[in-house]
Formats: sequence, C-alpha cells, structure tokens
Amino acid sequence: MKAILFGATGMVGQGVLLECLADPEVTTVLCVGRGPSGSKEPKVKDLVLPDMHDYSTVGAELEGYDACFFCLGISSAGMNEADYTRITHDLTLSAAQAIHKASPDVTFCFISGQSTDSSEKGGAMWARVKGRTENDLLKMNFKKAYMFRPGLIQATKGIKSRTPMYRYFYAVFGWLFPLVKAVLPSSITTTERVGLAMINAVRKGYEKPVLETRDINKLAGPMDKVPLQL
Repeated sequence: MKAILFGATGMVGQGVLLECLADPEVTTVLCVGRGPSGSKEPKVKDLVLPDMHDYSTVGAELEGYDACFFCLGISSAGMNEADYTRITHDLTLSAAQAIHKASPDVTFCFISGQSTDSSEKGGAMWARVKGRTENDLLKMNFKKAYMFRPGLIQATKGIKSRTPMYRYFYAVFGWLFPLVKAVLPSSITTTERVGLAMINAVRKGYEKPVLETRDINKLAGPMDKVPLQL
C-alpha cells in the first residue's frame, strides 16, 4: 500500500503516520504539507507545497497511490465562515481533486468531527462547513471514500497536540480518559486507533461511508489490543 498523508505533524496525523510506519504492507508514505514532516524513516517522502490550494505542477508526484489520509484541520474559534470554508472545504477539495486525477483508484479518508452537519443547514458554522466538505468528497467518485468523525481522541505513543488549548485539556483532564472509556467506550478513541482504522478502511473497507467513534473503534480492531493510556 502506498499512502498520501496530509497533516503529518498534527496530533491525528502523527498517529496515522506511526501506524503506517509500523505496518509492513504500507511501503510508502508521501507527506504533503507547507513544510517537511521531519521524519527520517525510509518509507517517508515529503512533498512541500507553499500553496496548499495549487497542485498544478505536482500531478506526477501524486500518481500511483492507493490511499489518501487527510488529517489537516484547524479550530473554527475566532474565524468567520468565509475564512474557515477556504481552509477546511476549499483546500481539502483542491487536494482531493488533484489526487483523484493522478490516482483514480485511491481510497480517500477524511478526518471530520463528531456532530458534523450533513444537512449543511444547522446553526453551528463549523459543522455546516465540515458537512459540505464531506458531501462534496462523497460526490467525487473515489474508489472508496470514508468520513471519520471522532469525538474525544486520546493521544498515545508519546504524541502531543501542537494546539495549546488541547495540550492544556489533556494535561488537566487526561486522568479522566480511562474512566470515560469504562463508562462510555463509544465516545472515545485514540490516535493509534484512528490510524489503524484508516489503514483498515483501505485494506478491507467498511459498510458505510461515515464513521462515528463507535465505527472507528470497531474498524481498528479489538479494544484490548490497543489500550487507552496516558
């Protein structure tokens, strides 16, 4: 399996990258971003794009891939809808269109979010934009496309979020995660399990295109094999 990864330096992207590196069936990971991934692993190649909306000169470098794991994302806090749409929707669709053209047999996996609004008509701006992004991706006629909607994500294997607000949240409330897992196991997943689920979505597919936390954990495999831990 050859995979393209967006967001390799983010919390979720780091988790996906680690699972790709650990999986012997994943032979190549092309990390696309505004800067290099920082990985020195032989499987990893970097494609640095100063303008993440423009793929006009790099089509050949996107050819021959089996999977795209799109893990880029930003918080909508303090943003207006036009700016959030440009980054969340327009940037994603620009990348997806270029990848679909270069590698038409790719399976596209997109990190969305719990409570995303598929109707595109709800009151939460971020949920409408995410819903529009999901809907437009599902219309693109990929070989397979899956929208991942995780809720609470525990960072594992030493991964730390680059977002100060999230780091604070994990530092203060991280001790509660095992309790949440015990009481509400379908409301929490891990960076590790998201990575495993994405790889398995490519490898064996899933029965529906939109995956909530329960589906992510199911596709990742038995929970006791991928424990939650601080």
